[in-house]
Amino acid sequence: MGLLALFRRKPHERAGFTLYTAAVGAARDPALFGELGVPDTLDGRFDVINLYVGLLVRRLRADPDARGAALAQALFDAMFADMDMNLREMGVSDLRVGRRVKDMWEAFHGRAVAYEAALDAGDAEALALSFARNVWRGVAPGAVGEGDTLVAGPPARRLADLAVAQAQHLAGQQIAALLRGEVDFLPVPA
Repeated sequence: MGLLALFRRKPHERAGFTLYTAAVGAARDPALFGELGVPDTLDGRFDVINLYVGLLVRRLRADPDARGAALAQALFDAMFADMDMNLREMGVSDLRVGRRVKDMWEAFHGRAVAYEAALDAGDAEALALSFARNVWRGVAPGAVGEGDTLVAGPPARRLADLAVAQAQHLAGQQIAALLRGEVDFLPVPA
């Protein structure tokens, strides 16, 4: 590898950051934390960003165009570069940043797998239960039961309905626009 290769951008890096910025913008919709009742905490905000980025990664990976998977990786890379930077800005020591980012990656991956499985199966109740466990840490308002017998409450169901609608909306977006960093998310219903 030549010296100039160190300074060359990856093919989808800019689009990945642009898509990530759009996902974060959508995840900051105040209606998520108001009407839907997502906890307005650091964890709650992280979970909603995970959801929006995970839905977008899912959409890109499903595209028959091989550039979709490469763009999904660029989006993922943008997310974790941002998480690293945010941890440093919050004062996390350099020695702990790597471990914290790894924990965040594991959380993202676990949630993405659970959410994708429920979406692929068309199982809105399983998706709502995943949200109850992760977003509300098992205590979603209106939830009934404990552990495996948990029944998701209305906020988790509303978030599941939104996630299903977002996934369907993203599926209809053209890869050419996504490769330019253009994505459209549905507004959160009131």
